[in-house]
Amino acid sequence: MGTDHTVIVDEAEALPAAMAIVQKQFQEIDETCSRFRSDSELSRLNGRSGGGDVPLSPLLEEAIVAALHSAAMTGGLVDLTVGKCVAEVGYTVTFRDLPADGPPVELHVRQVVGWQALGYDPVAHTLSLPDGVGLDLGASGKAWAADRAAAAVASSLGVSVLVNCGGDIAVRGAPPQGGWPVRVSVDVEADEWQDVVLFDGGLATSGTTSRRWRRGGVELHHIIDPATGLPAQTPWAMVSVAAATCVEANAAATAALIMGDRAPEWLDGLKLPARLVDKRGGVRFAGGWCASAS
Repeated sequence: MGTDHTVIVDEAEALPAAMAIVQKQFQEIDETCSRFRSDSELSRLNGRSGGGDVPLSPLLEEAIVAALHSAAMTGGLVDLTVGKCVAEVGYTVTFRDLPADGPPVELHVRQVVGWQALGYDPVAHTLSLPDGVGLDLGASGKAWAADRAAAAVASSLGVSVLVNCGGDIAVRGAPPQGGWPVRVSVDVEADEWQDVVLFDGGLATSGTTSRRWRRGGVELHHIIDPATGLPAQTPWAMVSVAAATCVEANAAATAALIMGDRAPEWLDGLKLPARLVDKRGGVRFAGGWCASAS
């Protein structure tokens, strides 16, 4: 997935088994759902756009259902049909392998086809893609992987666990005394942060500052606005959201980035605790998230 992962359990002796479970889960997910592997099931699915119904494995179907849920929850702001757009802005390999600079790319303003144009049959377990449409599960994939892996560890080992998948955090099991302490910041070396405690569900942070690159002197990032097919223009450097699952937290955080100034009111309406940091470092809270000393 091109990022770092962390597994924490409340019983030290359970850590090796927990690590093995998470590593196996993430390997299977990468082999099935990666847009960057030509041999993945997702790549084969994208290669059959316009070709009618394609059978889905249980794992890819689960990942796509999570992405469809994110799209429905956000009114299409977080949309899995942006695959072609993400590739066009230069994000064609995992971020660790992505050159920081490069020649110009041609950018075209266009509204994406949209998730509702997908032909998903939950009974037959098939999906059809309109001609020319490519799926990208990056917007929901890490959060879904964190949820899935944490649930697998908790159910298999009976321990409390936290799985952090590149900033998307899921916790499962009875929490340790005092909960799971988490520091929310733009990056590890940031001068500004807030420490919070998680007891259940998920916490996700989306931002435009860490995954950036330049093409022809133009700065680009990976969060695509479905209305334009281009990297979102947003006042926010990062948005953190807590929710019942990491998938829902991530969907809300990413949607908030894309919708811009309307985000705090939208998050208030959903009653999703959120912390929004603008590009000047100013912090706003929404949905019941409270300020604290840091």
